[in-house]
Amino acid sequence: MLRWARERSGVDPDALAHRFVHLDAWECGDEKPTLKQLEQFAKATHTPIGYLFLPEPPVERVPIPDFRTAENRRIDRPSPDLLETVYICQQRQEWYADYAKSMRDTPLRFVGSATLNSNIEATAGAIRSALGFDLEERRQCPTWTEALRRFIEQADTVGALVMVSGVVGSNNRRKLDPDEFRGFALSDSLAPLVFINGADTKAAQMFTLAHELAHLWLGQTALSDTAPITEPTNRTEIWCNRVAAELLVPLTVMRAEYQRGADLRTELDRLARRFKVSTLVILRRIHDAGGLTRVQLWDAYRAELARLRAMPRGTGGDFYLTQAARVGKRFARAIVGSTLEGQTLHRDAFRLLGFSKLSTFRELGHSLGVA
Repeated sequence: MLRWARERSGVDPDALAHRFVHLDAWECGDEKPTLKQLEQFAKATHTPIGYLFLPEPPVERVPIPDFRTAENRRIDRPSPDLLETVYICQQRQEWYADYAKSMRDTPLRFVGSATLNSNIEATAGAIRSALGFDLEERRQCPTWTEALRRFIEQADTVGALVMVSGVVGSNNRRKLDPDEFRGFALSDSLAPLVFINGADTKAAQMFTLAHELAHLWLGQTALSDTAPITEPTNRTEIWCNRVAAELLVPLTVMRAEYQRGADLRTELDRLARRFKVSTLVILRRIHDAGGLTRVQLWDAYRAELARLRAMPRGTGGDFYLTQAARVGKRFARAIVGSTLEGQTLHRDAFRLLGFSKLSTFRELGHSLGVA
């Protein structure tokens, strides 16, 4: 069980061995840890301590439909970081659904309004219309961050709980891995939720949000790791990818904007600025418009992905703006207001928000305009 917990955690083995100098002896059975040492080990490996007393490792599964694949094979072992992120989002969704019922909110019409047989262009148009996702407005946004912020605001306005975080809860030492998952959707007629892995690039997060919104339009809960260029085998993922691409970059507009014969690097940068999406999305749409063969697309994609990964990432930012983004402004406003009205216990609010100080709670309320 100790070996299983160590491997499951993904924590650097050398770091664990340095912290627990008798770990090898514990795993071999030559020595036994004290209860206090076991508690410390469980915390270090993000393992519920009760698991360590089981006769054999449990089979852990993501509690929602999992469409992630690696080389066309399903990914069987989820990390503790992924599991805890899904669990906390499910708890937030459950709280908000109960809150919405207490406020006599009506079910959201867009949830489940499409099927896999729905026309791609029509569905993308319906999402664009519901959100007010105007291409020209997005074009005028000065930065990727501003374009993404506006996209999230639009989704929030129609009733979706959009949560963006690159860490587990509020633990900045537990970074989420975008190679494990990019996002997920939890469908519900009163509390539809989208989680975006904030460790991914801003431009990539645009595609993830569009993809997960397509899941909500289907009324389907799902965990995804799809990117613009991937070739999922699942019919649902194929459909959501196509809707996301059409939502972000309508093919008719792309064909009109794309300059055939121009330098690809120049076109990628120009069109990415035009549509405020990742250059990877632009590559996909150039291919869809007939500008690249499949082989050329993959060659260009690998080179562009390597370039993007080598670019420096920004850090920092205002804590309260970051906290509101992590839990979603719609959710944050609701739970702060409910707590101040005495409908929700501070203990429960702190647990769902991910902090423990009353002063932090009050400042978050002030930053959101909730008195």
